[in-house]
Amino acid sequence: MNNRNLFVIIVLCFLTFACGSNADAKKKQFSIKIDGDKSKFKLGETVKASILNPKKIEIDSVTYFFEDTKLTTTDKTLLVEKIDDERLGKHLLKAIVYFDGKEEDIYKKITFYNNKPPKLYKYKIIAEYPHDQTAFTQGLEFVGDTLYESTGKNGFSSLRKVNYTTGEVLIKKDIDKKYFAEGITIIKDNIYQLTWQSKEGFIYNLSSLDKTGGFTYNKSKEGWGLCNDGTHIYKSDGTEKIWVLDPKDLSEKSYIEVTTHNKVKSKFNELEWIDGKIYANTWQKDGIAIINPKNGALEAVINLSGLREKVSQHENLDVLNGIAYKKDTKQLFVTGKNWDKLFEIEIIK
Repeated sequence: MNNRNLFVIIVLCFLTFACGSNADAKKKQFSIKIDGDKSKFKLGETVKASILNPKKIEIDSVTYFFEDTKLTTTDKTLLVEKIDDERLGKHLLKAIVYFDGKEEDIYKKITFYNNKPPKLYKYKIIAEYPHDQTAFTQGLEFVGDTLYESTGKNGFSSLRKVNYTTGEVLIKKDIDKKYFAEGITIIKDNIYQLTWQSKEGFIYNLSSLDKTGGFTYNKSKEGWGLCNDGTHIYKSDGTEKIWVLDPKDLSEKSYIEVTTHNKVKSKFNELEWIDGKIYANTWQKDGIAIINPKNGALEAVINLSGLREKVSQHENLDVLNGIAYKKDTKQLFVTGKNWDKLFEIEIIK
């Protein structure tokens, strides 16, 4: 063996030892243990967590968090937390362990579900109205007796003011062909419209439909659906999240995750705010989900199967999408992409 080879071996051994030492130094001293090794919980159940401390290090104190929410521990290391008003869906249980003048952050993935399955509702058709068959409906909302509609697809996207009883398009503003328009919502004199993957949205004057401004997406992935409760704006983006937006600048402030008794759900499209709940089309599904905006619980599903068969069948016919509620008369309307009918329906519970 020559000196050069011996030098190479010595260097490699040194690097291996050094890397091993660094890896050991980065190893966590502690970990989180949950009773029963559970990672899934339902409303009403209790999370019991403690700190695994294999080296028997003297712990000064522990602080627990669900995401950014600080929790109260029952003693120095033990957490007993009942799941009641927490946001449902996926969480990181975080613990900060304080010891010997130092601190260490450790994490555990857990998921919260609703404690009951969604109720299943049926529907009854009250009336049918004509609807533009060329409209690839993405957003639908009433102000008084006037229906506002957003249509999608690149080169065919538009914002419209519609006479819902006749189907007549009163005003139509075409969107630049580079944009695929999505959902809309209306607050006071402003219409807010999403685009699908362009990471930006537009603001329009309610009367004229003239564009007055715009906004960008930050945390949300795409633009799907919008609705509002008069104060906050809610936005779906194709994931399990429904974002809560600041109405001043449309920035994402928080979110809920839509959850049944055993699943985290996604692909919520057009949204509508009705009597304190979010009603949502689910892409490729013949139904409307009714969602609790406080915690994300999917409380009920309206089964609208068979409705699509009642419109003209043609090669461009697409899925159910479009929910509009007339608050003053408590009427609920639905349609779909390239459907030639707008249906007024009654929910049968």
